[in-house]
Amino acid sequence: MVDVLNMDAIAIGILGFGGLGQAAARLLNQKQELRWVAAADRAGYAYDPKGLDTDVCIAATRERGSLGSVPEVGASAADSIAALRDRARVDGYFLALPNLPNTFMADVARGFIASGWRGVMVDALKRTSAVEQLLELRADLEAAGITYLTGCGATPGLLTAAAAIAAQSYAEIHNVCITFGVGIANWDAYRATIREDIAHMPGYNVERARTMSDAEVEALLDATDGVIKLENMEHADDIMLELAGVCPRDRVTVGGIVDTRNPQKPLSTNVQVTGRTFEGKISTHTFTLGDETSMAANVCGPAFGYLKAAVALHRRGWYGLHTAADIMPRFAR
Repeated sequence: MVDVLNMDAIAIGILGFGGLGQAAARLLNQKQELRWVAAADRAGYAYDPKGLDTDVCIAATRERGSLGSVPEVGASAADSIAALRDRARVDGYFLALPNLPNTFMADVARGFIASGWRGVMVDALKRTSAVEQLLELRADLEAAGITYLTGCGATPGLLTAAAAIAAQSYAEIHNVCITFGVGIANWDAYRATIREDIAHMPGYNVERARTMSDAEVEALLDATDGVIKLENMEHADDIMLELAGVCPRDRVTVGGIVDTRNPQKPLSTNVQVTGRTFEGKISTHTFTLGDETSMAANVCGPAFGYLKAAVALHRRGWYGLHTAADIMPRFAR
């Protein structure tokens, strides 16, 4: 297998520069094997093959509204993703994009396919239906020379992979239950993520959440004391575990609590895998994330571990679509 460790730093691009994208940039700032060189937001992009300055890019975004305002390396663009894609030389992109509408991530993938671009793409998609749309592009991604890993955040992602490994103790999986707790100081830091969570609430859907004004979101959070409770979510952990042969999707459940006014987690994030061993015994494995790890750490860290693994696959000529339950991430130092 190609040893990525002995190669030059992997050039990384980030698509989307809201709360998650900015957290990803801060994480990359501490990596030696990964070099952050490109990013795009709605109104522009920044690109420097020598590496972008995290503090400068975040400051420009917060003070002037876009990466396009970053001195010397920024540019405004109506279609910033396409403009950056056509200019930047990167090994792989992390798609820190809100999947609003629900077709958005698949549309972005189609744009990369049509452009003739070759490389690695990794997302942190949530919804089963969004992953199903990407599954329809498997042959196109392979023919285009793109290695695409989907569902590579926390859930789906880290917890899905943990469930796939835990399942090996059993002859049959009875159920997989994922429960997450997220705490953030204020919803404004992760607007797109919170909107996607609202879309899972009873009486809401993706389109309604997408078109809500900030004032409407704030009114909803005021009514719930800033807490979003989610049950039986449409989460792609189910299809990913089904594709991996672990269990039928109807045996997978996902739910949790998001506190948008307190950085402390309202409950511990965990996955429980219950099954029957070959001796006929029923047991449950539980994998619990440390409460001190933030949503950003548990999403961005795995995403870049999967991106590093995807680069190794791509350099071996392995293209097409894979999920976090198919491939082991490689720790990026």
